[in-house]
This record gives sequence, structure tokens and C-alpha cells, in this order.
Amino acid sequence: MRIALATDAWQPQPNGVVRVNATIFDQLRQRGHEILVISPDQFATIGCPTYRELPLAILPKKKVRRMLSEFAPDAVHIATEGPIGNAARACCLAEGRPFSSAFHTKFPEYFSARTGLPASWFYHWLRRFHSASSAVMVPAPAVYRELQERNFLNLRLWSHGVDTEIFKPGPKDYMDSANLPRPIFMYVGRVTIDKNLPAFLDLDLPGSKVVVGSGPARDGLRKKYPHIPFRIAADDAELARYYNVPDAFVFPSLTDTFGLVMLEALACGVPVAAFPVTGPLDVIGKTGPGVLHEDLRTAAIAALDVPPEECRQYALNFSWERVVDQFLSFLAVNDSEPRLMTGT
Repeated sequence: MRIALATDAWQPQPNGVVRVNATIFDQLRQRGHEILVISPDQFATIGCPTYRELPLAILPKKKVRRMLSEFAPDAVHIATEGPIGNAARACCLAEGRPFSSAFHTKFPEYFSARTGLPASWFYHWLRRFHSASSAVMVPAPAVYRELQERNFLNLRLWSHGVDTEIFKPGPKDYMDSANLPRPIFMYVGRVTIDKNLPAFLDLDLPGSKVVVGSGPARDGLRKKYPHIPFRIAADDAELARYYNVPDAFVFPSLTDTFGLVMLEALACGVPVAAFPVTGPLDVIGKTGPGVLHEDLRTAAIAALDVPPEECRQYALNFSWERVVDQFLSFLAVNDSEPRLMTGT
């Protein structure tokens, strides 16, 4: 099948949306599908306001229309709601071409934190964006329920996976040269305002704290917390080495739709501490190998007692093969009626 993937988030951006999209792309190609990725690197771009590291395509509609026309896809999937996603949506609507879409990120909360405007304004726009989609893929049951309450239509529950060959238990000595006292508590992920990192960095915890990741809030946080190491991983191999260092992984975000980094930590045998909110509730739930608590310090201390082998075993349940099977089942194939699927 010929599948066009329109996305405003693509390599080399280091975030969970890119990781999901790139993994889906690789898995589909391995299965013999022909894939067209329409991404920012193919256009003139400008940095996103308040998030300069995120490149946005400038006036991409004409080129997007040409790319879709030349590729003649059997199915179109719109992975993001940025300029490229909007252009692909407009082209599909103009040509009567069905498409699927995804809700990866709580942009309304993200932009509300930066602009002071109500998140409901942004949700109104997103609801309109996804209203013409034959299947709006969402990564977790809690997000599914939230969007249902906001009157989004055609929602499909679509889980995410983890590469357990890359992210697996290994030596815990990668940061030994830093002479950090244990226990070590670590956050890995984008360093942005919506990740709520001060909730972790301000905790009174024994041992040491470490942050691994890049993002627009990094420089400011390094200045505010000069005693805490901030590192950046060069690639997935180094990222896996960092994941294996801590005794507990602390995830302070209140707004993530899933939180792939939690699965990656668990795959390395590291327990997770987080707030009981969307994302952690769906990755860890009530029975997963981690601790969710309204008091993040309580969760972090309790996570130290979770057996590493339970973390690894739990992560093995999240297969990318299952994720890709779901993705293919939700696509709206051209020259046929969009398929109506159940949301569970």
C-alpha cells in the first residue's frame, strides 16, 4: 500500500512524537509498504514562536498538493496539526480524499502556558481540525476520555510501543565519573515549560538528581539549578546508557498524552515515579511497576523499592508490531469508504 505521512515533527527533532512517527515509518517499510513522508526538512522553515528548536514550514500548501498528486497515495495520515498537517488536510478536503489523523500532544495546555490564553480556545480549533478525519488516533485511554468530553469525533484508541532491543537493562556506571551520591533520580525528555521540571528539581530527595534532554527551558533551568547535572544524549545508544544510571525515573509532567520516556525507562529496568495524571495513569496504571502519588517526593522514594525485573517484564508487553497493526486498521484507504472502527 502507498501511504503518505504528513508531519510537522520529524528528525532530527528529539521528541516522543518524532520517535513514534519514525518508528511507524520504519515498521511500515519493513512490511513492504511504500511510504511518502512530508516533513519540515523539505520546505523553507521558521522557528516556532517560544520554541525556536521546532521548525515550521512556510506556506507549504502548494508543494504538499504537488507531492500528494505525484505520489498518488492509497491512504493519507496527518500526524500533526501544524502548517504541513493543515496543508495536507486542506488538499485532502479539496480533492475529496479521506484521511486519518493523530492527537499526539496537548498543545492547548502548552500554548496556554506560554500565552496566558485559555486552553479551551485552542481545543476549539483542534476539534475543528480533526472533525473531517475518518479516525483520530489517540495514545491513551485517559486522553480518549478527555477528547470525548470535548466533543471530538471518530476517536480511535492507539497505543504506543518501545524498542526493547535498544532500551534494556545494562551497566549503571555511565555517570560514575561525576561522583554522584546514590540514590540517583533522573528525568529524561524534552526540557520545556510544560514538562513541569521544577516540581522534580525542587524536591528534597536523598542522593542526586539528573536531567537528560534538550529544549528551550534548558538554559534557564541550568542557571537556576547549577548543582544538578544536565546532559544531552547523542543517540539512542547513549540514551539507553543514561536510562540505566538512575535508581528511579521521575516524570513530573502534568500534561503528556502518553509519555514514551516512561516506557523506555521501564524497559531498562528502572521504576517510574509520577503524578497520577494522564500519561502516567495509562503507562503505569494501578498495577504497573511504578508509583503514582499526588506527592511526587513520596512517589520517588517509594519507587526505589520496585524490583527492576518487574519493570523490564512490564515493558515487554508494549510491542511495536501491535501498534503498527492498529495504525493500518485505522487508515482510510482511498477508493473505499472510510472504515468505522470501535474506539476500544
